[in-house]
Amino acid sequence: MIVFRWNVQVLRLKHDRGASTRQIAQSCKLAQSTVTEYLYRAGAAGYSWPLPEALADEDLERELFPPRAQPGGPARPVPDWAEVRRELSRKGVTLLLLWREYKQAHPENGYGYARFASLFAEWERKSEVRMLQRHRAGEKLFVDYAGMTCQVTDAQTGELWDAQVFVAAMGSSQRLFAKACRGQDVESWLLAHVEAFEFYGAVPEVLVPDNLKAGVTSPCFYEPTLNAAYAELARHYELTVLPARVRKPRDKAKVENGVQQVERWVLAPLRDRTFLSLSELNEAIAEKVRELNARVMKGPRASRDDLFRSEDLPAMRPLPPVRYSYAQWKDAKVAPDYHVEFEGHKYSVPYALVGSRVELRIGAHVLEVYAGSKKVASHMRSLSRRGYTTLDAHMPESHKAGRWSGFRLTRWAAEIGPQAELFVQRVLESKSHQEHGFRTVLGVLGMEKKHGAERLEAACAKANAIGALRYASVKSILDKNLEASLLQPELPALPAHRNVRGADYYKTSEDLCAN
Repeated sequence: MIVFRWNVQVLRLKHDRGASTRQIAQSCKLAQSTVTEYLYRAGAAGYSWPLPEALADEDLERELFPPRAQPGGPARPVPDWAEVRRELSRKGVTLLLLWREYKQAHPENGYGYARFASLFAEWERKSEVRMLQRHRAGEKLFVDYAGMTCQVTDAQTGELWDAQVFVAAMGSSQRLFAKACRGQDVESWLLAHVEAFEFYGAVPEVLVPDNLKAGVTSPCFYEPTLNAAYAELARHYELTVLPARVRKPRDKAKVENGVQQVERWVLAPLRDRTFLSLSELNEAIAEKVRELNARVMKGPRASRDDLFRSEDLPAMRPLPPVRYSYAQWKDAKVAPDYHVEFEGHKYSVPYALVGSRVELRIGAHVLEVYAGSKKVASHMRSLSRRGYTTLDAHMPESHKAGRWSGFRLTRWAAEIGPQAELFVQRVLESKSHQEHGFRTVLGVLGMEKKHGAERLEAACAKANAIGALRYASVKSILDKNLEASLLQPELPALPAHRNVRGADYYKTSEDLCAN
């Protein structure tokens, strides 16, 4: 039986038997990386199978694995590890590809792949900014709030309040952005994102936030539910939002490190300064952030600004032509008068949606109504906290059976009594559209269940007498039992007495005063 040494066996199994790298490694009891490197070295030297008969195994091994240079001899070329890290941030670039390019440049005395990889890992560990997670250029932007706050003094009252600090960090270059906000509410959170995108001048592919309520309604590793306004911002900028896992800080290590840098080099130096406005504080923060981003880091031997311009910015998408404008979202139910209410004012929707749940998108000037993903109504926002905004297109030509109408409501009121009927008629006549009075009428007539028809009829009589055509007025009359005192009793006539002057005296006095 012929016994082959392992180096010859590798070539025979590969080229003669067509075995895979894994199969060769198992057969020869070698690591797959060793097999891969050996086949690469043999291919680079032009050897396959069969080997030349005159070539001894020792000569083959010596040719493929030349002895290391002795002390005092020519040193092995050391790669520029910072450049290697920058190249790894580009799409499709791997450490094996970079080693092959390095080896082509130094075929005789370059490091083998295993040594090349171990030296790079050692350089990363010693680097001031650790690169435990590699991110593709322009791919991810990490966002969070800093733990430290900044005090702002109210210029008028002298009162102190704490401003929250929003921090963003690019995954590859680690370029930082920071902005002080009035709070951690949804509006502050979203507008800080907008300013961050404008600071970078471009948009990443992925946003990685923490699980705060302003961004994530329901934290879940598999299917997190985003706040409706945050989801709209993501759609506007065509972003993917991947919230970090709960209590997994390594998922957002970049921004955790960025927050630490901002607290150490931006917020701490400003701790003893007095700021009289949020804008004044943000000017000081922006200056400190500029200094921090321009500082050269020891590991990459480049600043965050330099890395951003060379790595992230070329791979990012341009900003959309229209700036995102903040809008509030709210759930609502369509009332029987086919209106939805926001801040006391009522806005119409198509009557077919009566009883349905809809979503309101409230912008600075426009209120929109969505049924599912379809926009069904759009109105200019009203500054009034009362009244109605109604489009004729939303009104039915005739109310279908089963829907409320002025005739049906009046007939219901007539069954209670003539005063209730009169009350309903007066309420409906006081509105530009009868439908605007449906809520008031339904509320009043519904009180029959609690107070009975007799008391409700008396309360309507009282309301008619004093001209109170509101639901709250009738409710107050019933709650305070005022319907019994419908009319004030006549006062008895004054007795005749010389000290009682009478109406003529006061009339004369008024005439005298008028003159």
